[in-house]
Amino acid sequence: MMLCGHRGVASLAPENTLAGMRKVRELGLDWVEIDVQLTRDGTPVVIHDQTVNRCTNGRGKVGDHELERLQQLDAGSWFDKAFKGESIPTLGQLLLLCRELAINVNIELKTYHEDEADLLCHRVSQVIDAGPFSTDSLLFSSFNPACLMLMKQLQPDLRRGLLVERIPGNWPQLMAEPGCYSLHCNFRYLTRAQARAVKQAGYPLYCYTPNKPDKVKHFADWGVDMLITDRPQDYLAAGWPPGSPA
Repeated sequence: MMLCGHRGVASLAPENTLAGMRKVRELGLDWVEIDVQLTRDGTPVVIHDQTVNRCTNGRGKVGDHELERLQQLDAGSWFDKAFKGESIPTLGQLLLLCRELAINVNIELKTYHEDEADLLCHRVSQVIDAGPFSTDSLLFSSFNPACLMLMKQLQPDLRRGLLVERIPGNWPQLMAEPGCYSLHCNFRYLTRAQARAVKQAGYPLYCYTPNKPDKVKHFADWGVDMLITDRPQDYLAAGWPPGSPA
């Protein structure tokens, strides 16, 4: 079972920053999950919230700011003064660093109400084309099936993962149309029967965001393939996967 850093390593560094990517490498992880949305001038940047309020010293929606202004914000001090001056990275900046660090990236295409999902997909695709990046090193995920359908057209060689909170009864149909590679669900709502069904259908199963190893020991037996967590260091300290020596 693989470990994936959630938004970098969100418990050790400000989320979705280059500092967070370096923490991923320090821990020896192979995968990181990040969030991408567009600036006012159409640049894909790495940030989760619809606004910059929580994770910077600025205010307002990400999509209301141009890139130059966003990158002047301090995206580190809210977490710890040691990260003062950390900026919101562009997707291109982050992917170049992850390529240098040999980290695979799960790119969540983040869309909020009234966001232009088509434009986001096209701009992200342009960043990928400007790479070049290995097709094995990237995966797109989204709660928005329309994004996955469009990425199937724009980047057919890159894998796609369907994000859901709870696995719905029609998940096979939702996976099939955009040609999804993996299914990503909230670990709290996963059942053994659902895990078995997903695995029997041949799909990798990824779970977010379990932060306590003891709560998900049974997931190895259920066939879960990846845990996307804020606290991978706790799993490593516990000798993850279960049964491994600490």
